[in-house]
Amino acid sequence: MSMLPSKMIRSTPALSRNIWPLSKSKAYSTEATFETKPYKLHRLESGPSTTVTCNKEDALHMYRQMQAIRRLETSASNLYKEKAVRGFCHLYSGQEACAVGMRKAMSDVDTIITAYRTFGNCDQVPLGAGLGFAHKYKGDGGINISLYGDGAANQGQIFEAYNMAKLWNLPCIFVCENNGYGMGTSAERASANVNYYTRGDTVPGIWVDGMDVLAVREATRFAKQMCTDGQGPVLMETATYRYSGHSMSDPGTSYRTREEIQEVRQSRDPITSFKDKIINAGLTTAEELKSIDNEVRVEVDKATKDAKADGEISLEEIAADIYALNLEGPVRGIVSGDSFKHINIGPQVNRK
Repeated sequence: MSMLPSKMIRSTPALSRNIWPLSKSKAYSTEATFETKPYKLHRLESGPSTTVTCNKEDALHMYRQMQAIRRLETSASNLYKEKAVRGFCHLYSGQEACAVGMRKAMSDVDTIITAYRTFGNCDQVPLGAGLGFAHKYKGDGGINISLYGDGAANQGQIFEAYNMAKLWNLPCIFVCENNGYGMGTSAERASANVNYYTRGDTVPGIWVDGMDVLAVREATRFAKQMCTDGQGPVLMETATYRYSGHSMSDPGTSYRTREEIQEVRQSRDPITSFKDKIINAGLTTAEELKSIDNEVRVEVDKATKDAKADGEISLEEIAADIYALNLEGPVRGIVSGDSFKHINIGPQVNRK
């Protein structure tokens, strides 16, 4: 996902409320059944069901989430081009089903850790193993999901995390979001084995269609149940696609064709595919989804406008919200001897 300025996040409480919670206005009982693509399995005798059900409330909730992510990423792209957002910006457009499907299978006690677009950096994976250890140590019933990309999958520390997690049977789901390209290098040119779900060796693995939000939800539920039953860790590969370049400095067309990108948009887009499914199944109507589209557009446009109107943050906020509970004292700067006082501004969601 893109890296948005803290002022944008802080100034939009309505946006964060409306994207994620389930609607409480109505209780729907209508359900529909769908078939997913077959899962590929490693060291598993059986896997997630390819027959999945979804009720109207969940369908509309997931559709809203995916649309909100897509609209927010578009806004971040525009802000970056206007130089209102500086630094780095790595867009998530095209991969929405991965995030939304996994989140739908999680409970409040579960944890998730990622990087800037879960792509070319896997420092977070050993930390995720540590979070899984914390869940097991505390006995809170939670599991950890650690995300990384195919571009990070060849780094040594990731295999060390697999090994440690397997030795201790930690409740961890290691998720490789394989969007086909590590920066400008295709997976086939970078990896001798592109079946990432098999690369945990003794760790069971599952391949899932990452463009299908229901398939991702079902696979995550299955992997989570394994972890809570003491059969973790599990390695999951979600086959997905990014529409934009690796970052804003990458046009994304020097190592793949525009026709390839367009073909995925037209035939496998996670949002339009899900839209067609739930309309054809009678869970909703095109008019109802158009209303959601308009609501999301208004919310994100307002959030963008509020962020642009907000003033620059103060220097004091450079070291804000690094920790929920700071036990380290001053935060080290980039120059020897420089330090900053740590302060808390936003809500500490991992502290009750």
